[in-house]
Amino acid sequence: MKRPEPTEYAEFYANYVSKVPGNDVLSVLESQRLQMLQLFAGRSERDGSFRYAPGKWTVKEVLGHITDTERIFTYRALRIARGDRTPLPGFEQDDFVKNGGFSERTLVGLAEEFALVRGASLALFRSFPEDAWARRGVASQKEVTTRALAFITAGHQMHHRIILEERYFPAIPRA
Repeated sequence: MKRPEPTEYAEFYANYVSKVPGNDVLSVLESQRLQMLQLFAGRSERDGSFRYAPGKWTVKEVLGHITDTERIFTYRALRIARGDRTPLPGFEQDDFVKNGGFSERTLVGLAEEFALVRGASLALFRSFPEDAWARRGVASQKEVTTRALAFITAGHQMHHRIILEERYFPAIPRA
């Protein structure tokens, strides 16, 4: 598979697409599933409730956001890959986090859910015939291809994993 061209996605997704190395997005998505499980292995519930600054999401909320957003991106990919030309709406990420109930869940459970959702995403992406990858649709009032959505999904996870590794985990006080 080739990388998506900038004409295949909205400008605000360029940061996500640029984070994905190479052309084999399916291998990247697979390796991310394992990386995320390792990242959260051994983390405490206290770690899951940490936020590095007032008004920022907790670790659990970041993880819940990654999972919810993946579901949305892959739903868009499914619709577009199947030739559905119906414009797809955007979503308000802060409302999803606010109403996600992530603080009542365990960090282990949220990490397992991410791994399961990622497995389903991979199965979906692997099911697409070659011609489906170049199909175009509209999401959030912007044109996007199925191929770009796979790269956006991977890049979005990378974006938030980097924030977790650079801003959250180093700042968690050790008891």
